[in-house]
Amino acid sequence: MTRKLFGTDGVRGRANEFPMTAEMALKLGAAAGRYFRTDGSRAHRVVIGKDTRLSGYMIENALTAGFTSTGMNVLLLGPVPTPAVGLLTTSMRADVGVMISASHNPASDNGIKLFGPDGFKLSDEAEVEIEALLGADVQPAQAENIGRARRIDDGRFRYMERVKSTFPPGLRLDGLKVVVDCANGAAYRTAPEVLWELGAEVVAIGVSPDGTNINDGVGSTAPGAAAAKIREVGADLGICLDGDADRVMLIDENGVVADGDQIMALFANRWAEEGRLNGQTLAATVMSNLGLERYLAERSIELHRTPVGDRYVVEAMRQHGLNLGGEQSGHIVMTDYATTGDGLIAGLQFLAEMVRTDRPASALARNFETVPQLLKNVRYTNGQMPLEAPGVMAAIAAGEARLNGHGRLLIRKSGTEPLIRVMAEAEDEALMVSVVDEIVGAVQAAV
Repeated sequence: MTRKLFGTDGVRGRANEFPMTAEMALKLGAAAGRYFRTDGSRAHRVVIGKDTRLSGYMIENALTAGFTSTGMNVLLLGPVPTPAVGLLTTSMRADVGVMISASHNPASDNGIKLFGPDGFKLSDEAEVEIEALLGADVQPAQAENIGRARRIDDGRFRYMERVKSTFPPGLRLDGLKVVVDCANGAAYRTAPEVLWELGAEVVAIGVSPDGTNINDGVGSTAPGAAAAKIREVGADLGICLDGDADRVMLIDENGVVADGDQIMALFANRWAEEGRLNGQTLAATVMSNLGLERYLAERSIELHRTPVGDRYVVEAMRQHGLNLGGEQSGHIVMTDYATTGDGLIAGLQFLAEMVRTDRPASALARNFETVPQLLKNVRYTNGQMPLEAPGVMAAIAAGEARLNGHGRLLIRKSGTEPLIRVMAEAEDEALMVSVVDEIVGAVQAAV
């Protein structure tokens, strides 16, 4: 059986449309509750966090009803970053954690991510089993065994203390001015407060969520706002988070953006020098730039490539005993500190390097020259299968033949949106653009 409801990062879609309806959230809560309930005397718990989307209220209440109907006690965290859910699932001895968020997507979307009792996102196999329960007749708890729900007031503070503990002892951010863009999302309070408590002068933007403005012109997918603020106030660094704060883009003092590949290059080299890069290997997806691979090879560091999605990066890290990985899009996973990507922790580690080396962000954020890379997206209607169209398959085959020995081509369906992503990488930019445009044209003709 294959997954139909779950994508590369949980269940996601437009709010109040299948699958992101209150009815489906209730069923999913009941199915997950039944899956995670085990025999024994201890109480069964689920922690639920969310970002700042208006639809989060609806989904939170529906999930709560589903979980409590199976006898699970629900602990409601309110708005917290996704990595906080991974942390608190384990520290609060919960059987399952849930994050209600559509990450970098617009406010009209929402999603549900599930974490196991170890604080890591669920495997494909676990999601398949939960999907099977959705279609089954889930046995509810007896009346006297229905679960309870209550709000947890200190979840955010527990997470903040954990984040601060990852900053190297003896270092401070005094004298550094940091612009932090919270995307009007889940970290709108945690990120500015942590940075300030560690000594930085903080200029915060994207910290006025109203339920409808998450990721709207701010955050990691729109770093221009933070870049402009950096130049305006003369900041030393910009930290741009996405809606649920599990990924980051960093901006140097000149307003130049550093993506996840550049950040991972810095950390991998530093950790390797210190002898703490497990396996002398970095895990990253097939989207990471060839320039990163060359940079690592020059330093005898291996790049282990995975399918797209931070969950697959984490699975590879756990399988091979690695402690550093991530995505070009800004998920930086450091399992010494967290079970998933954490944009704020990544930002703090970068700031620590600035303090330790007394070098500006611009000197640390450009570690290798990128190979030209082009990514274009084509939206399609749910139910369509454009990659199976003969014209599309022919265009892809022709593109692969043209790039053979001169670059690489990656075509895939997004796991979070109805998009076909067409990416090519080649030293010859004209060739790269031509190949991508021909494939994009074929996909557009098929939808």
